[in-house]
Amino acid sequence: MPQTTLGRVSGSRVTSQTVRYRERLWVPWWWWPLGLALAALIAKEVTMGVRTLPIWLPYTLLGAVAVGVLLWLSRAEVRVVTDGADVELWAGQAHLPMSVVSRSAEIPRTAKSAALGRQLDPAAFVLHRGWVGPLVLVVLDDPDDPTPYWLVSARHPDRLLSALRS
Repeated sequence: MPQTTLGRVSGSRVTSQTVRYRERLWVPWWWWPLGLALAALIAKEVTMGVRTLPIWLPYTLLGAVAVGVLLWLSRAEVRVVTDGADVELWAGQAHLPMSVVSRSAEIPRTAKSAALGRQLDPAAFVLHRGWVGPLVLVVLDDPDDPTPYWLVSARHPDRLLSALRS
């Protein structure tokens, strides 16, 4: 994946960030036809019940709602950025400097239910999307932070971990 550079305003100075890894956690492709078909089915019911409406109106409105919901579900992004010597993991709106990370590992799809089930610490930060298989575990070593670890969904955990470690 090519690295891109972003500019960020920090206080009164502009810093340059290089993106090492970026992944948007999109819903699966097959959700789109199902969502639009469901919207069309509901629109058909509305047009049959309210005959005074223009036929195109329920289809247009409910189709837009379906697209909006699918885009809203796909809004989470995971990225690793570097600002000179500092490396940060961004999961949604939260970010974590790598200086407070003691270790990181991949949690495969088969161990996901255990990691999110009884073994989950309630103080952990979790960015989980059910349609994404594996997770990445990032254990913190920061006495000022009550969060023991982060669990983040990633389709390519090996790429994410290599971006964090390099």
